[in-house]
Amino acid sequence: MTSYPALPAGFSFGTSTASFQIEGAWDEDGKGPSIWDTFCAEPGRIADGSDGTVACDHYHRYAEDVALMRRLGSDTYRLSIAWPRVQPTGTGAVNAAGLDFYDRLVDELVGAGIAPFVTLYHWDLPQTLQDAGGWQARETAEHFAAYAAACVERLGDRVAMWAPVNEPNVVTLLGHARGEHAPGLELGLGALPVAHHLNLAHGLAVQALRAGGARQVGTATNHHPVWAASEEQGDRDAAELFDCLWNRNYADPVLLGRYPELLADAVPVRDGDLEVISAPLDFYGFNYYNPMLVGAAPDGAAMPFELRDLEGYPTTDFGWPVVPDGLREVIGQLVERYPGIPPLHVTENGCSYAVGPDADGVVDDQRRIDYYDAHLRAVADAIDDGADVRGYYAWSLLDNFEWAEGYTQRFGLVHVDFETLVRTPKRSFEWYAAAIAAQPGRSPR
Repeated sequence: MTSYPALPAGFSFGTSTASFQIEGAWDEDGKGPSIWDTFCAEPGRIADGSDGTVACDHYHRYAEDVALMRRLGSDTYRLSIAWPRVQPTGTGAVNAAGLDFYDRLVDELVGAGIAPFVTLYHWDLPQTLQDAGGWQARETAEHFAAYAAACVERLGDRVAMWAPVNEPNVVTLLGHARGEHAPGLELGLGALPVAHHLNLAHGLAVQALRAGGARQVGTATNHHPVWAASEEQGDRDAAELFDCLWNRNYADPVLLGRYPELLADAVPVRDGDLEVISAPLDFYGFNYYNPMLVGAAPDGAAMPFELRDLEGYPTTDFGWPVVPDGLREVIGQLVERYPGIPPLHVTENGCSYAVGPDADGVVDDQRRIDYYDAHLRAVADAIDDGADVRGYYAWSLLDNFEWAEGYTQRFGLVHVDFETLVRTPKRSFEWYAAAIAAQPGRSPR
């Protein structure tokens, strides 16, 4: 008999996606262009030269996808709203047709018994706002609050959970410091004001969501354990700096009301900002994929640290090390660093393995099953350690457009044929469904 990870009664299971990665319909019903539309059009930016114009066509196939979630036994689904679908230029009048789509999607979820969890920003900034300075401009955070207010006014009566900004650290580092993601800027440590404006956007959106009657408001921040490459002081200092840049530069102001001392002088804080950013939350959501090994950079390098390969672990097809106990470490670190932290939710965790249907149409992705099994057991161990973890979201429901990697990486529980858009649940889908069904107090839908 198969043994599944055991989580406490009432623990919530779901999946996560992002609008640009699955929706397609890039210019339909009044939607404006985003920075990712622009980035994809620049030669050499995307590994396979692809874009998100069609993606998984979720915009037209959402009912089919919600039916898959119901078949999975999902308690909840974390989706994101495309800002340029709701406000094509990022400001001004709301595009009713754009919000109509999310209204239909939320109704479909509620009708299927699945609690909607909405992320307001998963990286697709309206291009018009980028032209006006993007996240380098403080005003963008203020526009974001108005957008949040429009969304909660329309959807707040049915949405169970809200997170304003997904992975602000990835937006800052990959999008603005290293130029690997949209908008493709290479500012190095000059990107730190972007971090503050994203944090401020979070805080202002929390205010707007509360004012609009949102039920639960939290975060979806990426967290990695940061390991020093050696015990040499240079490597240890580099790891401490990277930990501040990646983890603490977002969690500290939100949970403690201050920036890490190493970075505080480089962040353009105005009076009152930290009070806004540190408003109380109902939950703290975080995304985990793997630890990072960090060492000192050579003299003359653009950044004072460098990321090293973490050896001795199996890797996914993305080359990411598989370290389930790193998830337990992150949870323990959050609990230790932030006494009184709100209940935790693992808002993303997943792996890329390029396995397609065999001659019988079966997608035998055993490595993904092993990955989810081990990581859910790590969550159970963290709960046994005393952590208050209440939910887990597999990344992702569908194979999708994987940002700068295009369609070359497959994270889905469901295989998507990007030519025909046919969905084929993988063996990992069936495993996750069985694992959910095996939890205490579950009854079949």
